[in-house]
Parts: sequence; C-alpha cells; structure tokens
Amino acid sequence: MNLKHLPADSRPREKLLQRGPAALSDAELLALLLRTGIAGKNVLQLADELLHLKRKDDDADGFDGIAGLLNASAADLQRIKGLGPAKRAELVAVLELARRA
Repeated sequence: MNLKHLPADSRPREKLLQRGPAALSDAELLALLLRTGIAGKNVLQLADELLHLKRKDDDADGFDGIAGLLNASAADLQRIKGLGPAKRAELVAVLELARRA
C-alpha cells in the first residue's frame, strides 16, 4: 500500500508535524529517514523489516529495534534490499550522530 492512500494523520511526516516525534513508532521515525520504499514494499514496511532483520554475525532476531540498529555495521546495512549507497550513507550518518549524542 502506498502511503498516499493512508489518511493524512496516519502518514509519518504529517503525524510528526501534528503530534510531535514522541507520537511516532520506531518504524515511522526510520521511514522518515528512508523517504521511499521499493517496488512491492512501502517505506513503512521497509523500515519495519530493517528493524527486525538478522545480522550475519548474530543469532538474535533482527537488530532488536533502534538500539540494535545503532550497532549495525555498514556491511549489515549493505545486505538489505532497498538500501542503496545514498540511503545507507544517510542512515550511517544519522546513527553516528545518535551515538555521539
């Protein structure tokens, strides 16, 4: 489902502007950074998948949400379909800013 088909108050950007960042789920916040999905998968689905994927070097389920994503390597992110060089670079930069904070 395309996000344009969702009611305006359910779309991540509009929801953030109307209710503030605390009203958004981790997947919705991540979707704002990713901006677009891929064929057959909208950006919210891509963000949710990213939060729950398995890392090669870890038997735990997914990245364990945002906390686990903070420890994801560039190689972990490179394996994810839909994260090209531009999205990976932006995501790595945001994750590094979060770590520094």
